[in-house]
This record gives sequence, C-alpha cells and structure tokens, in this order.
Amino acid sequence: MVLLDGGEFLMGNVGATAYPDDGEGPVRRVRVDRFWIDRAAVSNRDFARFVEQTGHVTEAERFGWSFVFAGLLPDDFPATRGVSRAPWWRQVEGAFWRRPEGPHSNVDGRSDHPAVHVSWNDARAYCDWAGKRLPTEAEWEYAARGGLAEKVFPWGDELEPGGEHRMNVWQGTFPQDNSEADGFYGTCPVDAFPPNGYGLHNMTGNVWEWCADWYTPGQNRSTRGGSYLCHASYCRRYRVAARNSMEPESTTGNTGFRCVRDV
Repeated sequence: MVLLDGGEFLMGNVGATAYPDDGEGPVRRVRVDRFWIDRAAVSNRDFARFVEQTGHVTEAERFGWSFVFAGLLPDDFPATRGVSRAPWWRQVEGAFWRRPEGPHSNVDGRSDHPAVHVSWNDARAYCDWAGKRLPTEAEWEYAARGGLAEKVFPWGDELEPGGEHRMNVWQGTFPQDNSEADGFYGTCPVDAFPPNGYGLHNMTGNVWEWCADWYTPGQNRSTRGGSYLCHASYCRRYRVAARNSMEPESTTGNTGFRCVRDV
C-alpha cells in the first residue's frame, strides 16, 4: 500500500469531456484525510488467498451466472441472453472470478490480473477479511489524480502522450474490432503500465473499481476508472473524474476493486 497525506484538491469535471447526467460536476474543493491505498487492484492471486482462508462464495457463484463481454467468448459458444441496450454483454452460466469467461475458462496465467465478477458485497467481504475498506469516491479520485490538478488522466491531458499507451482501453471500432495497440484485448496485469505520481497502477482503464459511496440516493454503488471496454465512441469514462454505478450485487467481467485503510 501507499500512504497518501491527504489534503484539499479540486474534485470533479465539467465541459466537453464530461457526461452531464453522471454528476461529475461541479468542480469543487474537497478535503480528504491521510489514508493508505493499494498500489494496484486486488488480483486473482489476492482473491484466491481470501477464498481459501474464508470459504467465501461470491454472488456470481450463488446466482450461477455473470455478464461476460461477447468478444471474449469462442465463436462456437452456445447462444446466451444479452443486454438489450448493450448486446455485447452476454449472460454466461458458470462465469465467476475463477472462470471469468465461463466453464471453459480459468485464470491460469492470469494470477496477476484483477479479480473480476466480484460484486460490491464480495469486495466488502474481502476488505473486512483484510482489515481494510473500500475507498470513498473522494479518496479514489484524489489518489487517481496522482498530485496533478484538473487533469483528464492520471498523467495529464493527452490520451497517448508521445504515442505511448498509458492504460488498457479499447482501440479500434467498438465492439467489432480491437487493434490491441496497447497490448491487451481483455484484462491486463494489475501493475501493467507506468504508475501515476503517487505510485498507483491502472487507476484508469483495465477494470472499473468499486467505491464505498452510493452513486445517488438509491440502489446503486459507485464505480470509478473505466475498463478495457471503454472507448470514446460510447463511453469516454476512462478519466479520473468520470463516474459510473451498478447495483451492489451486480457482477461483470470488467469490474474489480482496490482497498484503502485508515491511518
């Protein structure tokens, strides 16, 4: 973990890069206390240790299915139900963190990739076991900014400075073609790509990360950071101020988490 000193920072975003309905703005001055934060998202290796010691059964396992990106399924995969407004998401029986693309898959060779198909409730259970907690949105954004003020990404305002890929997101035409110019199609290792100014890896891209907060008064919990499926054509949420949400029992192949701890 990394110890962050906390303090005041400018949180949020307005303007052309924002989605007004997401509640990114207004930009406001927010103070956070000192806290520890994981250098990277919780990996399959980390999550396996938790499951082995506690016997925890994830919600995806109890439900018997989870949402998998269609492009990760083999061509001969049996027909599955999709999401009406996002047909690239398929309801796959038997998909959970240890079998992220369904029964035919496993995490062999992906122990250092983020644990996915983990609900907010599963993430909270892991935090309780580890003596940690989920970050607030303010803590998450403070950490993601890496000490930079009012920048779009953890490293600045350019998506690919000097032509260098700094995170794992979709390149090409979504959802049909991914050129994999950044080196990855699905998830990547939790410590891939250079860290931000605070030494934190993949604060944007790779997987959405659960936060402690309610997204709005209601039934959804906040997620931050975007994922390997984000693309400017439909979801430019791979930015430090961007917000998203899901119901706390929801599980998908592009959502994980990292933990924080009080000083």
